Amino acid sequence: MNSSVVISGVGLWTPEHSISNEELVTSYNAWAEHFNLENAAAIKAEEIEAKPLSSAGFIEKASGIKSRYIYSKEGALDIHRMRPILEVRDDEQVSHQAEMAIAAAKKALIAANKTADEIDMVIVSCAYTQRSYPAIAIEVQAALGVEGFGFDMLVACSAATFGLQRAVDAVKAGTSKGVLVINPELTSPQVNYMDRDSHFIFGDVATAVVIESSDTCKSAHAFDVVSTKCVTSYSNNIRSNFGYTTRTTDEDPYSADKLFHQNGRKVFKEVCPMAADHIEKHLLSEGIQVSDLKRWWLHQANINMNLLISKRLLGRDATREEAPVVLDEYANTASAGSIIAFAKYHVDLAAGDIGVICSFGAGYSIGSLILRKR
Repeated sequence: MNSSVVISGVGLWTPEHSISNEELVTSYNAWAEHFNLENAAAIKAEEIEAKPLSSAGFIEKASGIKSRYIYSKEGALDIHRMRPILEVRDDEQVSHQAEMAIAAAKKALIAANKTADEIDMVIVSCAYTQRSYPAIAIEVQAALGVEGFGFDMLVACSAATFGLQRAVDAVKAGTSKGVLVINPELTSPQVNYMDRDSHFIFGDVATAVVIESSDTCKSAHAFDVVSTKCVTSYSNNIRSNFGYTTRTTDEDPYSADKLFHQNGRKVFKEVCPMAADHIEKHLLSEGIQVSDLKRWWLHQANINMNLLISKRLLGRDATREEAPVVLDEYANTASAGSIIAFAKYHVDLAAGDIGVICSFGAGYSIGSLILRKR
């Protein structure tokens, strides 16, 4: 039998702290009421707008999210701060993001029945990295004892699938014997907890996937990577503008423009048909019909987006077994969402079953992998 490129292991690391919709709303509403009281005169004069109140029901209806995990809960719900507190670590200490990545990577290695000496490439692929250099991936590589090389990739919510495509290509070309693709999504520092329409969206998590040749695979739950497909199309509708040049432009680093913001209606209208079309064309390029799929591991951004995409493809609503949902517990975890779904819902599949991992997000960027259970 000819060798193939496989996913041999997946790891999921979840922070110990979480925030429910009710907790989040209590904090936000207290802040909004305080803001409106302090600025009553300006609001009355229509110089500024009053901050609207929110509810747990509004959040769940708008997104399907019920809670989210957070790396550091302290400070995030304090109405006089409204952002998490991260301890300062010196250059000799493991960085926060590397700590998350290492934890997920170790779980993936165990699942793949691999050791660090069987890996020679580390890709940290996520929406944000906490510093420019040295690469978080190289820090993780050193901590794990991997000999080879590592690098970071930033492709917003499609970072995981884009990183996996790079890993698959490396193993297929014979330039790598084993790759760790890690997604340490430390999103909470970029959340605007003072914005009713976005403060509930993101959660923190870390995922990791081992990519290798089937010739070296020792996993009981491996998947052949049938093919990969990535595409980007420039859009301004999802942005995060904070960067190292902010200190030179003298802009407020805490302004809403510098944190995550989006035109949600346009994103929904434009991305859903793009993602559905991308998946269908990817499947057809391999002679696979939509009806042949056993599992959809979709990006976990918004329940309404996932329902619409699967309905466009299937002509009906997908069942939770067909398209597992994890965003109710994890919220939108940027690139890690589809990998969380895969991590939690893949062991039950039988040999020959076909599934698709697909992500879509800022850029716009869309990435997909067609998998077949070995």
